Amino acid sequence: MAAQLVAVLTRRGETVATAESLTAGLVCATIARIPGASAVLRGGLVVYATELKTVLAGVDAKLLAERGAVDPEVAAQLADGARERCGATWGLGLTGVAGPSAQDGVAPGTVYVGLSGPSTRIVRTLAETGDRDMIRTASVRSAFALLGEHLH
Repeated sequence: MAAQLVAVLTRRGETVATAESLTAGLVCATIARIPGASAVLRGGLVVYATELKTVLAGVDAKLLAERGAVDPEVAAQLADGARERCGATWGLGLTGVAGPSAQDGVAPGTVYVGLSGPSTRIVRTLAETGDRDMIRTASVRSAFALLGEHLH
């Protein structure tokens, strides 16, 4: 799936950047494995710590204080921040709970994937199952699927 995205983005002359919490750079790393990724991957922000979501990605501190880090609007703002701060056509923002424990009352497997792009700002809500690795891997696949849907 990453290879297809790199090919489509390259053909379109577009780029992507990420701001990742629960996936901690896995989306970026997966794209970077594809030959030719340097033509489309601008970079990524690993914002695992809550305050870095504000400092690095520009997420509203008041929003984080009121709703916590695992929230659909946080994912949208992460995507916006990745796009703006990395100068990319598309931004992906991921936040969620990989488990095994709940975070701020949010169940493991709850994930929000944001996409920011030309005339696009959308968040997909996921309810994943499995262990930490399975939830993180499924989140990466969902981020790729969401971007892919908006490239066709």
